[in-house]
Amino acid sequence: MRSKSYYWLALFMCFFAIGCDNTEDGSYVDPITIYEKVNGNWGLTNLKMVDEFAKANKIEPSEENLSTFFNYEDFKINFSVDEKNRPTSYEVTGNVPPLFAPKGYWALSSDFQQTNASAVKIYLYSDAAKTQKTDELRVTSVPGSNDEMEFQLVHSSGGTPFVTYVFKLNAIN
Repeated sequence: MRSKSYYWLALFMCFFAIGCDNTEDGSYVDPITIYEKVNGNWGLTNLKMVDEFAKANKIEPSEENLSTFFNYEDFKINFSVDEKNRPTSYEVTGNVPPLFAPKGYWALSSDFQQTNASAVKIYLYSDAAKTQKTDELRVTSVPGSNDEMEFQLVHSSGGTPFVTYVFKLNAIN
């Protein structure tokens, strides 16, 4: 009697294993790039200026919130891409003092999030051929399901940073 039970159990296990062999993973789609996430209109929620010298030397205050000064509450930026999700142009709108070129072209240092914890950079260019780099923004928070992004603009002298502007943005639909 036991041998029949083992026989039926073994037979059932074989049919079960064969029945689970057909794996359907769907059709191939291109992976989602950071370009797709950055694309669109962004409105400023917070702008902070960090005095790197004061911060390094523990001098207070080392940070200043600029969000409500100089009309920065009107700051908006649009990053555009083409039909293949490749970067084209960007433009800053709002009556705000420019911290970087208010319009031009852009590209990312990488299409995908880095696995080594280094920040992806947004390179800003003055020409469509992207040969004349004007600035570099360090993306410290990549947009995801919450439609928020953060990037930093670092100003340096002789290779030493002296001020960092931290932009926190929300997607505008």
